[in-house]
Amino acid sequence: MSEEAIRLVTIGRIFRRRWRLLAIVAVTGAIFGYGASLLFPPSYTTSTSVLLAGQWEERELLTQAEIASSSAVVDRAAGALDWSGVSGSELRDQVSAKAADGNIIKISGTAESPERAQKLSDQVAKQFVTFAARLAGEDTDPDAASGSGGSETLREKVAQTNRRITDLANAADPGQTVESVQARTELEKLRTSLQEAMKKLDEADPASNKANMVVMGPAVRPTGEAPPTRTQLIAAGALLFFLFAVIGHLAAARASRRLRTEPEIAAALGSALLGSVDVPGERSAHRPEGGGSRARIRRILGVDTRWDVPTPRMSGDEADRRVRYQRVCARLREKVPGPRRLLVVVPDGDEIGRRAAGQLVTEAKSDPGSSGRGYPALRVVEVPVSRPLVPDRGTETGALVVLSAGSWTAAELAGIAEACADARHEVVGIVLAGQVRARPARTADRPAEGATPTVAVGADARGGAV
Repeated sequence: MSEEAIRLVTIGRIFRRRWRLLAIVAVTGAIFGYGASLLFPPSYTTSTSVLLAGQWEERELLTQAEIASSSAVVDRAAGALDWSGVSGSELRDQVSAKAADGNIIKISGTAESPERAQKLSDQVAKQFVTFAARLAGEDTDPDAASGSGGSETLREKVAQTNRRITDLANAADPGQTVESVQARTELEKLRTSLQEAMKKLDEADPASNKANMVVMGPAVRPTGEAPPTRTQLIAAGALLFFLFAVIGHLAAARASRRLRTEPEIAAALGSALLGSVDVPGERSAHRPEGGGSRARIRRILGVDTRWDVPTPRMSGDEADRRVRYQRVCARLREKVPGPRRLLVVVPDGDEIGRRAAGQLVTEAKSDPGSSGRGYPALRVVEVPVSRPLVPDRGTETGALVVLSAGSWTAAELAGIAEACADARHEVVGIVLAGQVRARPARTADRPAEGATPTVAVGADARGGAV
């Protein structure tokens, strides 16, 4: 697993074999999300639109948006609202403004209730219009009033001048002399210049700015909470914890140092592989033994069995499985000639290896050969991998290691090999046990209980090497 790519089948295996743990982790994340929602009370957001009539450049609209959310406007809104315990600095975090399409400034307000959010947005929009008008020169102070009066007086003077020009043009010599034509032409040029000047004055008049900035109705009272809502926080917590659990499983599998391939296992034990055998699958094959509350909790969570073990493949019936065991015994007989006794070393906790070792002992007892060429006598011993200890050499003159792939690290297997060497046992071979799904037993053409199939040693029942 440490060198394999992460595939969908791996994710599916986590879901199938760790669904209880993932469900509990997701519920825990939902509880954390609910707790976070209690720390952040619900809030409501609504907005008010202010229309800026006329031609506005983009940078000017951005400037107006900054003014709408500035402290000068928000502080005035806070003073007008006069909410107890709420200052302008606190409201500044609850007010935002942005320039929208169509020369519109959208002012948003956020509060703990729909009513307050509506009042906040409306009041900030009102204060923004008033403040913008003051910036443009519109105010009610005496100076502004006198400025406005001066503009009206100037317009009256221009109107009087236009009337006087008309009178002069009418009083000019109606003849077609050069002097009369030039006089009327000059008077018309003067009238045109005055009209253009008044047009520019009207366009630059600050008094028109206030009329060009209009609040487009009151804010709509919000009906739902502003994100993140309590439901969103609960869902986000459950999803986040769920993803962390899945990623944690994948990271642990990638960092696993358990040996899975035959060459790695053979190199760690320093011996040759005699073959591989099949063990019919059982629910407790990868489940550690033991009791107590801790074991019960592991069973409830579904972590008492390994998830990273591949799905057992379909095997033949019992006769096919016996062929593999008999081939291993035959190779063992060729490797260790004569009537010898061997220890079958199984790592403690390897249920698949223990069952395979028991079947090997059974097959070794059903010796089809002569007494001089029979199978070696086997005795099974389970060795703890934490502090491996193998019985000293006595009647047994060698050790056969039986284990399942993907269960032990190189250091653990090296420790077993060293324990065998300390007890003066030579590791004569290795047998790998794999879990399979059994098929129904044959009803016909089944080999006899003690018969040895007439197949070449080194090939499985379908002709492949074991």
